[in-house]
Amino acid sequence: MVAEESSVNYETAIFAGGCFWSMEAPFEKLEGVLSVVTGYTGGQKVNPTYAEVSSETTGHLEAVEVRYNPNQITYEMLLQVFWRSVDPTDAEGQFIDHGAQYLSAVYYNSNEQQKLAEASKKALALSGRFDKPIVTKVLPALTFYKAEENHQDYYKKNPISYKINQLGSGRGTFLDKTWGNDRDVKSPVSDYKNFNKAEKLKTLTKLQYNVTQYGADEQPFHNEYWDNKAEGIYVDIVSGEPLFSSNDQFDPNTGWPSFSKVLEPNNIVFKESDGLFSAITEVKSHYADSSLGHVFNDGPKPTGLRFCINSASLKFIPKDELEKSGYGMYAGQF
Repeated sequence: MVAEESSVNYETAIFAGGCFWSMEAPFEKLEGVLSVVTGYTGGQKVNPTYAEVSSETTGHLEAVEVRYNPNQITYEMLLQVFWRSVDPTDAEGQFIDHGAQYLSAVYYNSNEQQKLAEASKKALALSGRFDKPIVTKVLPALTFYKAEENHQDYYKKNPISYKINQLGSGRGTFLDKTWGNDRDVKSPVSDYKNFNKAEKLKTLTKLQYNVTQYGADEQPFHNEYWDNKAEGIYVDIVSGEPLFSSNDQFDPNTGWPSFSKVLEPNNIVFKESDGLFSAITEVKSHYADSSLGHVFNDGPKPTGLRFCINSASLKFIPKDELEKSGYGMYAGQF
């Protein structure tokens, strides 16, 4: 987890995944997550106790409230961690725990979270990962009540009891069998920081090298992605860091792929330079320091921006290859 910064607008996400003891650790280990609190939500009684929720008379589910920095970790990635922590096909509870309080659900705090959660659920259903219907509900967030202190950080305070509970529940076995090597959602930032740039540059074509390292421009209308209509994301050709989405691509008839906004703002760096008649803004990737293209103030609303990017600086990942390519957290956008 990270320390809180006063200048950051933190966001919250609420997930119900059965016994809340098992739902803290998967989120607390993520870079960009500030806190994970266990509690109750979705019911009618104000400030219920654990005993009351367990009696199944309040309508509450056991849940966790995740507070995170959206500049470091996306809601889509939190959704991917959630799916890899539950059995979304279980309509009676989760694993060994059965009853209303153990049902799984995603509670959204905004229209954007609702859209992403529903899209992510649909993508999971179409992935073929499960042979039964996905029954996890996507619901509007209601008041979240913090659970008693003995239920906070249970896995840290009672490590032996927690491990016994995990083994007995069958959760770990099920998740390992279902997800295999894909069970852990890697933080993209760590991968992009640690890649071997020198070795990667050796794999580039002459054009890709000249564009990314020397800021050259390729010919308009004679490059790979200027008229690409497929759905997916564009990543840096050197580091693989996500940069743009086809959802934001438009055709200004310039002959280069153009976008109205970036996919991951932290992966973009702007550099002012002098043009023939005025200052122009170069766009570079953060971790690879690749020259990508330029940004102009003549794009469509709501951003009013036009990111004019060289195809040679990009690699396109089609939507049906996002999961296997390690970009599954973006699959829900399509």
